[in-house]
Amino acid sequence: MRIVVFGANGLTGRQIVAQALAAGHEVTAFVRSPAKAPAPHPLLTVAIGEVTDDQDAVTMAISGQDVVVSALGGERTITGLIKPTVIREATPVIVRAMEEAGVDRVVFLSAYGVGETADRAPLPLRTLYKVFLGPAFADKVVGERVLRTSGLDWTLVYPATLTNGPRTHRYRTGEHLDLGTLAKVSRADVAEFILREAVERAYLHKIVVVAE
Repeated sequence: MRIVVFGANGLTGRQIVAQALAAGHEVTAFVRSPAKAPAPHPLLTVAIGEVTDDQDAVTMAISGQDVVVSALGGERTITGLIKPTVIREATPVIVRAMEEAGVDRVVFLSAYGVGETADRAPLPLRTLYKVFLGPAFADKVVGERVLRTSGLDWTLVYPATLTNGPRTHRYRTGEHLDLGTLAKVSRADVAEFILREAVERAYLHKIVVVAE
């Protein structure tokens, strides 16, 4: 496949790029500056731009692709706080670019506790999300609303607490999973699932929870 990855320099985005290249896919990594680009690879193209407002750069990066993958997350300021505006600003740009380029498949990384999964989380997690992640999760909800109302073939991936553990190939997926307070999943396994879902389309126009 030809895949463009937004958020390619993030912890999960790097896993997606590396696994896609290892599988023989042609990957375009969209990053803000060359300094944030992945290591060179024969199948890798680097696209530079600001995903939140550089419409021409985003459209050019998406043109000719088979699949769009977003691993975007909230930015951190110099004070260490999350700046929760990236998703709501970037999603309309990505959607418009896909429409203009005639690309319809998108797999979007979100988080367990966002949207309809908020009420399913155990009480301790709901409290944690509200206190520490409320603005970031609200940002995701706004962006996802744009995606849901588009005519695109979207899938929203809601992983449990992400870890930097190894790729195990052992994880559960489903629209409704019973998760405990300590539920987790490695970024490597999430990346594996995202690439599989990009091909299989098992959760078209659906959310999917991923956890060990």
